[in-house]
Amino acid sequence: MNKRILLIGYNFSPEPTGIGKYSGEMVNWLANRGYECSVITTYPYYPFWAIQEPYRKHRFWFKKEIQKSESGEEIKIYRCPMYVPADPTGGKRMLSEGTFFSSALLQLLKITFNKKYDVVITVVPSFHLGFLGRLYKKLRNATFVYHVQDLQIEAARDLQMIKSNRLINFLLKVEKYFLDGADVVSSISEGMVTKIKQKAGKEVFMLPNWADTDFFHPVPDKEGLKQQFGFGGNDKIILYSGGIGEKQGLEAIIHVAEYFRQDRNVKFVICGSGPYKRKLQNLTEELNLINVIFFPLQPMEKFNLFLNMADVHLVIQKATASDLVMPSKLTTILSVGGLALITVNKGSGLYDVVKQHDMGLLIKAEDLTALKEGVINALDSSKHASIRKNARAYAQEYLAIDNVMTSFENHVLLQEDKKVLHNAYDA
Repeated sequence: MNKRILLIGYNFSPEPTGIGKYSGEMVNWLANRGYECSVITTYPYYPFWAIQEPYRKHRFWFKKEIQKSESGEEIKIYRCPMYVPADPTGGKRMLSEGTFFSSALLQLLKITFNKKYDVVITVVPSFHLGFLGRLYKKLRNATFVYHVQDLQIEAARDLQMIKSNRLINFLLKVEKYFLDGADVVSSISEGMVTKIKQKAGKEVFMLPNWADTDFFHPVPDKEGLKQQFGFGGNDKIILYSGGIGEKQGLEAIIHVAEYFRQDRNVKFVICGSGPYKRKLQNLTEELNLINVIFFPLQPMEKFNLFLNMADVHLVIQKATASDLVMPSKLTTILSVGGLALITVNKGSGLYDVVKQHDMGLLIKAEDLTALKEGVINALDSSKHASIRKNARAYAQEYLAIDNVMTSFENHVLLQEDKKVLHNAYDA
């Protein structure tokens, strides 16, 4: 009999980027392998911070839908209402997460005493969804997996979204309760795994965000691609593509673009959506820059070509986020053999892995001079062919979805079967 899996998280397919993309692909992969999958989530809103069509008319209600995996297996999706703020400040995000927790709890209780799920996976953020995983484990004796995409509490502290040390310490104690109750704790980067081990006092499984290395692949004709997207074939494209939020410090791109304003062939392209985009556009207008171009999110069928157009890919983070948030955009950059210019400080897990595999250019975080000099260095394309080659090789070896998810299947989903066989043999 195939195992039944329940995933709980407020980001899910068809969200095009971020955690929703990875949760959707995880469940699709598992369904293709014959697992019976269900999901408790909300309506797609990220990275736009608005419920997307055709779901808007249902956003205040519970709704069950059926999706089909690539192999035709049914995936049950229970969509729950959630408050989605257009301007997601710290307080509004807490309220948003609280509304999803409440509606997801109601939905979980509704299905708890139906046919049992063998494995329940909660995706962080939000960390307090761990309560739902631990509750279901207690009620139905399921295996509880606590998967950490973002060290949410530390990020809120370091980015000054929560300034009360007393509140931070309380939240860390609550999180420890969830970590203690989890049968498996997993996270997406070596640096995050190390930090969670210190908090949890237990082993943490490495489950990196993957790339579709078949879909995202190198395309050699950069001049033709640039023309296809409205640029000159000789233009130098410095691209940032991803979520546009406050934690990245993306205003640095605008200030570096100001340095290059006299070079008409150097174009800075910012592609994506998010609550901070309007502020970046306002800053660009204030400085009267014509070398900064904003693109909307690109449709999936064009995205590989769009990424291949770039001469340099910017992966920008604030210093406090270097080990707390593994930039998911980096996986696709590596997969297309892109030249990534990454702001990250020495001593972080991201710095170490990029340095070890020589698959990107590393510069000090939150340092405008370093970023400007890094862009100048990166634009000398004759020096960096080996980095592009190493990036693609790393993606193929370590980030292919089949490799990552097969490891997860063997480590987590098949462990209980081995225990049952072992106990039967001992008996």
